[in-house]
Amino acid sequence: MLGMLLNDHECHELNFMLRKELDEMLFDLQDNQLDPTLKMAIRSRYKMVFRLFSRFATPKELSRYTLVK
Repeated sequence: MLGMLLNDHECHELNFMLRKELDEMLFDLQDNQLDPTLKMAIRSRYKMVFRLFSRFATPKELSRYTLVK
């Protein structure tokens, strides 16, 4: 296990970057023209970024980014 020390400003910046990345991936997943293999790769990355985001976010923020199958 690895650890990281962040001050408040860095924590907010990382939270912002993760939210933007999740937004972009959600937008890509809604595109019907994408190849299913590509969508599967995006979904896999989404899960990894979401787990990282869940360490910083409130439950209200998490509910916004929860993937619906």
